[in-house]
Amino acid sequence: MNKWNNYFEIAWKNLVRQKSRTILTIIALSIGMALLIIMLGAGQSLRNLVLSQLEIYNPNSITVEVKIPGKRSVSSLAAMVGGDSITSFKNKDVEAIAKLPNVKSIFSYVISQQVFQYQDNQQLAMVYGYSASAADMQKIEFDSGRFYTEDEEASLAQVTVLGSKLKDDLFGEQDPIGESVYVGGIRFKVIGVLKKQGGSIENIDLMAYIPVKTLQKKILGTDYVIGALVEVDDASKIDMVKDDIIYLMEELHNISDPSKDDFQVTTMAEAKAIIDTVLNSINLLLIALTLISLIVGGVGITNIMYVSVIERTFEIGLRRAVGAKKQDILWQFLIESIILTFIGGVCGIILGIGVSYLIYYIAVIFNIKWTYAVSLSSVLFSLIFSSGLGLIFGVYPARQAAELDPIAALRQE
Repeated sequence: MNKWNNYFEIAWKNLVRQKSRTILTIIALSIGMALLIIMLGAGQSLRNLVLSQLEIYNPNSITVEVKIPGKRSVSSLAAMVGGDSITSFKNKDVEAIAKLPNVKSIFSYVISQQVFQYQDNQQLAMVYGYSASAADMQKIEFDSGRFYTEDEEASLAQVTVLGSKLKDDLFGEQDPIGESVYVGGIRFKVIGVLKKQGGSIENIDLMAYIPVKTLQKKILGTDYVIGALVEVDDASKIDMVKDDIIYLMEELHNISDPSKDDFQVTTMAEAKAIIDTVLNSINLLLIALTLISLIVGGVGITNIMYVSVIERTFEIGLRRAVGAKKQDILWQFLIESIILTFIGGVCGIILGIGVSYLIYYIAVIFNIKWTYAVSLSSVLFSLIFSSGLGLIFGVYPARQAAELDPIAALRQE
């Protein structure tokens, strides 16, 4: 035990003696380690944020969305953003799907951007043309008012439900229920206001619902949708219903080659698995980039320790001359490297935890549903990794020091 205490004492004294070099190395390691903590926490927070958006959907549901034939599936919204307009998913297709066995309910949707106007106030907002049944199939919460009914949808009623921010931008503190707004120049009656949901990837409070057929016929002049959500009455039959939908859609669209499908059918379980895979890949990429920066830092440690060996050649020769063994010199420099990276790791963990909390705090201020996700496992992993970094990258200079010939080393003075 006295021998190990001696190793640590010598290593510590040398680090203190080289204060500037030690502090700069610790700062460099701290930044890299803080990034690792931040990336691990941010990856988990991002997963929680995205998956929480899927909680509004029933797990026994299936999405049917348009896609470009012959290409890998992308979301219908992404296709619109990319400038692709796919018009093959008609209202009659939705009606046919609704008649399939084990289909409990279905709602179709289209998405558009329209200017909303109330008196002198104008606001560009996302418009979701949803079927009336969406209120029963999704978790739609209201601050006031209600959702539109199937009768209102069938009669092409000009009614709308506003998101909380859209309501504030147009009406301020005024109660909008029963008031009229102009959407794309057409008059609509406000029948409901949604509860504030908070920002995420997009500001989901700056939006409005309009009956899908009203949006199609009176604003867009179309008869197609970009997607539909199907709810199954028996979870055990969800895969069977999925196959039925695919067969029906191919028959309605006269498609004999599945590679030419102009639609994509996905169960909610599959959607979650796909999203989780994508998020894991992004997280691993970010962590890999961070680890590369830490490895570069480890190479820097090797260089610093090698310079230290050169500077202390006489000291090493003197210690060997008075009886120190090769392993004593080896462990002296290894422990010095480990102490350096351990301190850098601890400082980096503290910095990473602090920055992660700051990100969380800022997200709360902007009403983004971000979670604080720095786990004990990520802290332990970072600490072990930082110590291992010192061991791995300290071996070469430590062995160089241990292999020095004592007589030649003494002559260096």
